[in-house]
Amino acid sequence: MTMRPQSVRLRAALLALGRCHLASWRALGTSLRGLAAGGALTLLPVGLGLPLLPPAARLLRRGADRERALLARWTGSAPAAPEPLPAGVVALLGAPGFRRELAWSWLAPFTGCLLVAVPPTLVGYGLSGAFVQPFLWRLLGPGNWYAFVPVDSTVNALAAALLGLGFAAAGLWLSPPVLARYAAWTARLLDGPAQARLERRIDQLTDSRAVVLDAQAAELRRIERDLHDGAQARLVALGLNLDRAEQLLDEDPATARRLLGEVRATSERALQELRDLVHGVLPPVLADRGLPDAVRSLALDSFLDVEVTADLPGRLPAPVEAAAYFAVAELLANAGKHSGGGRVDVELRCTDGLLRAVVRDDGRGGADPGRGSGLTGVRRRLAALDGTLALDSPPGGPTTAILELPCASSSPKTSSSSATASPAP
Repeated sequence: MTMRPQSVRLRAALLALGRCHLASWRALGTSLRGLAAGGALTLLPVGLGLPLLPPAARLLRRGADRERALLARWTGSAPAAPEPLPAGVVALLGAPGFRRELAWSWLAPFTGCLLVAVPPTLVGYGLSGAFVQPFLWRLLGPGNWYAFVPVDSTVNALAAALLGLGFAAAGLWLSPPVLARYAAWTARLLDGPAQARLERRIDQLTDSRAVVLDAQAAELRRIERDLHDGAQARLVALGLNLDRAEQLLDEDPATARRLLGEVRATSERALQELRDLVHGVLPPVLADRGLPDAVRSLALDSFLDVEVTADLPGRLPAPVEAAAYFAVAELLANAGKHSGGGRVDVELRCTDGLLRAVVRDDGRGGADPGRGSGLTGVRRRLAALDGTLALDSPPGGPTTAILELPCASSSPKTSSSSATASPAP
């Protein structure tokens, strides 16, 4: 059933109104984080701010990461993830990301409370005029005004109701552009000026190139070590057992048959190790059937209830599929180990040249993107392909991870699928 354009616009306006209301309340929490960081800064000259500034900066970073995740969910784009916070206080004071987030938190009362609070205020004030004044104007007594209308008669009460409906309509009409302006303003504050963004972009490319080279060298060392310690050693043992079995074939056939059985078992183990090694480099299901089916295989292997929804325009470049596959695998593993939940939703979409994978679990939340080697590895893997990871994990849950990668379809065939994987028995 197709919705009418008027219904679609009304639904979008109501959704934008609710998001404006949420953003206005979130601005208060952002202001409190900014005050905590500012208080720690003012206490630095007397030494009390030295132990307080790092945790205040981490608290501010978590709030900024949640804001980035919300903007990505609401508008389809988000400010680029900043560099990790340095450990020392002196280095923290010189970190551009910390300074941008501090300025953002101090300006939040103006961009949040004064900007995105306007549409909800208009709607609330308008509904009070439309549904309160016509029925309660006599009880409000003399001197009762609604905006510029003195409500002292039935006619004026009806006029106040019409004016209230106008205010409510104006609030709904303003909600989408106000939300878009708020998102643009917040992105500009968190991203910084164009020169700073360019410098940060150059630094990111330099760092990502170094990370890619280091990761490639580490992967080659791992493959060489696994081959040397695993399959190669078993193949050497296999050859020695064959030689011994050949020598004993005429003198001791029973021992020779036993050795041949050991050779068969050794060859099977060596073959399995080679298969595991190949799967770790590039899973065959990913190479043969693409990202949706590969993620679905991860869902089937998970003990959680995992639902995978995919809408991709054909095959994506192999590096993009591999990075997304291993990133989703790590996020599913984290959900199984730490979330305490029972369900995970995975969505794969490709819009405007970006592959977006959303992994959402119903666990306890509280995940810290600055800790743990798993999320750090995901960020590095995505950064090598100019991708980003935004994490929204408030205490109590749910946890939502949004990863984005630039992509270009290599096949015009559309791949759209949905599957549910039940917990493994």
